[in-house]
Amino acid sequence: MIVHAYYEEDSRVRREAESLVARGRPVDVFALRRPGDAPTDAIDGVALHRLNVQRHQGAGLGTYLREYVAFLLRAGWAVTRAHRRRRYAVVQVHTLPDFLVFAALPLRLARVPVVIDLHEAMPEFFRMRFPRASSRVVQALLRLQERLSIGFASAAITVNEALAARLVGLGVRADKITVILNSPSLARFDPAVTPSRAFMADGTLRLVYAGALTPTYEMDIAIDAVARLHALRPDLNVALDVYGRGDSGPGLREQATRVGIRDRVTFHGRIPLEDVPAAIAAADIGLAPTRRDPFTDFSLSTKIFEYGAMNKPVVASRLPLVERTFPPGSVATYDPGDGDSLAAAILALVDDAAARDAAVARTRVRIGELSWDREADRLSALIARLASDRISSTP
Repeated sequence: MIVHAYYEEDSRVRREAESLVARGRPVDVFALRRPGDAPTDAIDGVALHRLNVQRHQGAGLGTYLREYVAFLLRAGWAVTRAHRRRRYAVVQVHTLPDFLVFAALPLRLARVPVVIDLHEAMPEFFRMRFPRASSRVVQALLRLQERLSIGFASAAITVNEALAARLVGLGVRADKITVILNSPSLARFDPAVTPSRAFMADGTLRLVYAGALTPTYEMDIAIDAVARLHALRPDLNVALDVYGRGDSGPGLREQATRVGIRDRVTFHGRIPLEDVPAAIAAADIGLAPTRRDPFTDFSLSTKIFEYGAMNKPVVASRLPLVERTFPPGSVATYDPGDGDSLAAAILALVDDAAARDAAVARTRVRIGELSWDREADRLSALIARLASDRISSTP
């Protein structure tokens, strides 16, 4: 696997790699290297190769491009050298960026199947992240690199049916695409393992957000909602615990101070993936606030699954895939961009214990239906088929 991310922090890549190892297939991962990290490591049976490239989150477009190209070249060289010893059966490249798939060019020429795992729609992501640079010409170039990247690959994976339908609409053959949902491992997010507090056990309503602090996730609306809750219900002691990092962090801290609730919002920074279940278990309601735009119309927050797996009520933005995935009476939703709507959704859960408990139960059932065990079996079957095809086609 090749991924432009810090492996320890990318829950999807870790789930996929660990699941394949558990099913008897050795996995090497080539990823970014944080300062102070060893160049090689082994984590839960996965062989990790850290390349000397760091992420510059929140940087300008030029910095991102230099970082992407540097990683592509280093990853291509490292994988090619390792292939001489390891004889890889399949290469799986995780995006973004889409064109990172060309790091596997030498192995593709050696008839090794290449899988592109499309976590996002890159043209829509770019338009959201760099709106000023997103001209018609740039969008056309992004769509071209997307088509070329998918065309280069032997098979494509994506994270939901909406993204798969988008790819088919662009001309990708439906039989080339496999949907592997971004659902969490229920073995890791297991409420029976981590002690969970009863709802408002200490008299405080404890809200939790565990995820990136970037413009995609409207934590500014969450902070606004906490301020409105304080104004509407002064008797309700509300606290918001934020676990994560990103370029929006400083502005969110300033906002919390400006609206007078800095003492109610705790920014814990990023915590290891292994610690996230305990952080959720210590809360009362999980928040999945996502800004709505053409990019997020194709997204479904993994945070919803993680909160629900830990038997916590969830409040999420009312996005197309949220409503399509979770039945009425399960995940509570609010109008994206509207702090009053978010505050009202939270209060509805606080004030109606029966509806809250029913929502938790319905969400848990739905998450069980979409469990990672099923997705992992489908991933393993795809990799096994591609590896078998390579063996049968090798002279």
